[in-house]
Amino acid sequence: MYYTEFDTPLCPVILVGDEEGLSRLHMVLGDDKKGLELTQGLKRNDALFQDAKQQILEYISGERRIFELKLNPKGTDFQKKVWQALCAIPYGETRSYKEIAIMAGNDKASRAVGMANNKNPIPLIIPCHRVIGSSGQLTGYAFGLEMKERVLEIERRNVKK
Repeated sequence: MYYTEFDTPLCPVILVGDEEGLSRLHMVLGDDKKGLELTQGLKRNDALFQDAKQQILEYISGERRIFELKLNPKGTDFQKKVWQALCAIPYGETRSYKEIAIMAGNDKASRAVGMANNKNPIPLIIPCHRVIGSSGQLTGYAFGLEMKERVLEIERRNVKK
């Protein structure tokens, strides 16, 4: 497995993956890397992630709405169904946890959708930030509600272009 690190206008980002695809995107906030250990057999390979880096920077600057990257997230079958449903949410739009549960095939799994969102290993690209409470309020985000609002604002601002 390989990794790269780079700065973005939102925060520093660490990408992890291999030839099979991107398996992790970590947003570094403060000194905490939320358990991401770069010493666990990972080798730095900036060239492998050049396209992903470029697409992420284009997304943050409002120049890109759709990612065209090979993804290889690790998770349960249900988590993968949820993450696939998240990728179907159009840029600049949001869906409730219940709507995602229905899309994933279990209309009673709203809480499980929340847990799958929390375990999303590739935020931004698998857009868990587009999931909100049924009341329309922002709810949980692994990187904090302030970051969730910032990412949603990027999309709101650029969907009008």
